[in-house]
Amino acid sequence: MRPSPERRLVILTEGQFQVHDAKTALGVMRYGRDRVVCLLDSGMVGRRVADLVGDDPRFDVPAVATLEAALALGVDALLIGIAPTGGKLPPDWRGIILAALGAGLDVLSGLHTFIADDPEFAAAASSSGATIVDYRRPPDRMETSIGRVHGAGKHVILTVGTDCAIGKMSVALELRQAALDEGLRGVFVPTGQTGMMIEGWGVAVDRLVADFVQGTCEWLIEEAEMLGDWILVEGQGSLDHPAYSSVTLGLIHGTTPEAMVMVHKPGLDEHEFTHLPDRSFPIHPLPEFIRLHEQVAGLVAPSRVVAVALNTSLYPDEAAARRVIAETAELTGLPTDDPFRFGGARLFGAIRAALEPPSVRR
Repeated sequence: MRPSPERRLVILTEGQFQVHDAKTALGVMRYGRDRVVCLLDSGMVGRRVADLVGDDPRFDVPAVATLEAALALGVDALLIGIAPTGGKLPPDWRGIILAALGAGLDVLSGLHTFIADDPEFAAAASSSGATIVDYRRPPDRMETSIGRVHGAGKHVILTVGTDCAIGKMSVALELRQAALDEGLRGVFVPTGQTGMMIEGWGVAVDRLVADFVQGTCEWLIEEAEMLGDWILVEGQGSLDHPAYSSVTLGLIHGTTPEAMVMVHKPGLDEHEFTHLPDRSFPIHPLPEFIRLHEQVAGLVAPSRVVAVALNTSLYPDEAAARRVIAETAELTGLPTDDPFRFGGARLFGAIRAALEPPSVRR
C-alpha cells in the first residue's frame, strides 16, 4: 500500500461533473487517504460538491475555475477525476495537464489513455521533476490461473452487480470498514482505478490481457490474504452487460469467492452505458440473477450470494428507501440493506453469520 505523506489534491472534472462520469472524483473524496483541496471545474465555481451529492463533510470541497487558483491553495498533485466510457482523455484537457506538469504537480490518472506514454506530457514531467501515475497500466505479470485454493480461515467475498457504476466498490469499502469496526482483519481488494487511488495498490483488471485476468485475480487474493482474513473484493461490470460482462466473469472465476454480495440499484430498469439508442437491455429480476451468478461461479468453484446491497439513491426519502430494502429482502429471502446510506454493520453481521459458525467467533 502507498505510504504517507498524504498528497494535497486538485481533482480535475472540467465540464464533466456528472455523478457517473465523476465517480472517480466522488470515490476519492469519500474514501481516499489524501486531502482533496479543491475541484477544478469552472462550471462548479460558487458551489461545493456537497451541494450536489449530499451533505457529507467529505464532500465539503470548493470548486475553482483555473489551475492557478488551485496552485494558490497549495496543491501538489492533479488527479483526473472522471471515468468516461472507453477511458479516453478529453482533448481540451491537454493544456491543463501540461500546465500542471509544468508547475511540478504530479498527475494521477485512471484513464485507458496512458498519460506517461504521451511524448509531450512525458517531456513536461521530466523537465519539472513531476511524476505521472497511470493507475490502469497493467502489471508485468503473464500468469494464467492455476486453481489456487484460499488459505485456511480466509473469507473471500466478491461484490457483483446488476449493472455497472452502481456502487460495488463503495459496498466493498463499507463492508471492510464494518469488519474493522468489529476488530477483524478486513482487507479491501481494488480491481479498478478508483479503488487503487484510494488504497494505493491493486490492479485495474479491465486493462489486462484476457488470458491473464483470472491468474492476476488469484495473485490479488494471495496478496490480500497476507494482509487479513476478511477479503472484500471490488466487483466490476455486470455479468449480463453487453459491454462489460467479460471482466465480471474473470473476477468470479479468478477470485473463486466463498460468497458474493449482489449490488442492485432499485428504480433502474435498463443497463446504462450501452450506447445503442435503438436497443435496450433490461435488468434481470433479482432472484433469477442471483441464481445465475451461483451457477456461473459453480462452474469453477462453489459460491453463493449471501446478501443484497442496495443503492437507494433514486429514493431520496429515507422511509421509501427503507421500504424498498424490506421489499427486496422479502423478494430474495436474503439480508438486505444500503451500506452506503445506512452503514455496513448490519449487512456485514449477516454475512459473517452466514460464513462463520458462532463457535469460532472471538
